[in-house]
Amino acid sequence: MKTAILAFGSLTEPFWADAMREYEKRLSRLWPLRVVELPEVRLSSSPSPGEIAAALAAEAKAAAPRIPPRAYVAALCVEGKMMSSPALSAAMETAAMTHPEIWFLIGSSYGLDPSLKARADLRLSLSPMTLPHSLARVVLAEQIYRAAQIARGAPYHK
Repeated sequence: MKTAILAFGSLTEPFWADAMREYEKRLSRLWPLRVVELPEVRLSSSPSPGEIAAALAAEAKAAAPRIPPRAYVAALCVEGKMMSSPALSAAMETAAMTHPEIWFLIGSSYGLDPSLKARADLRLSLSPMTLPHSLARVVLAEQIYRAAQIARGAPYHK
């Protein structure tokens, strides 16, 4: 199964980058993970709702052509569904039966444009708490790895 994370912004702290490299390495033998980073549109410290909407639309315009048309898309968003690790693993295995790739989308500081959420096959929430985007990316990578281990019946998930 091919998996990808499309994220806005980059990992600026070395420890987050190290953690991502570790999960990419672990997944390379199971469900190869590709990470696509796109620049976050810069906003003022107090943007208006219109400025936020325009920035999200610009980010969506940059992201849309990167996502393969036949990919299964899971958009991370606060209003998304929370799932257990076994449920995520089952959802990914089911998606893989009809989709060549699974793409996870992590938005910028103000989230994802409604058009990207509408494109998603699944809206997923990692937690009701607000997480820094770098941490969310690492948690997601770990959960993808855990899902792969669950799918193969390995004891990692216990």
